[in-house]
Amino acid sequence: MILESVENGQLIWPTIEENRVTRTKKYTELSAAEKIQDDCDMKATNIILQRLPADIYSLENHHRVAKDL
Repeated sequence: MILESVENGQLIWPTIEENRVTRTKKYTELSAAEKIQDDCDMKATNIILQRLPADIYSLENHHRVAKDL
C-alpha cells in the first residue's frame, strides 16, 4: 500500500455535509480501509523525505503528496 501511495497519489479524503456546510471527514470518521490507506500515505511521504539530502528536503518540504516528491 505504501508503494501504491507513491505511484497513484494519496487518499482523497471524503467530505460530508452538516448543517449545509461541507467539510472534510476527520480521521476518526474514516472507514477502516481509509485509515489504513492514510497511514500508508504518511509512511510513504516520511520514507521519501528521510532519504533526501537536507538542501533538497528544504525545497520539497512544502509538498503534501508523496507522488509530487
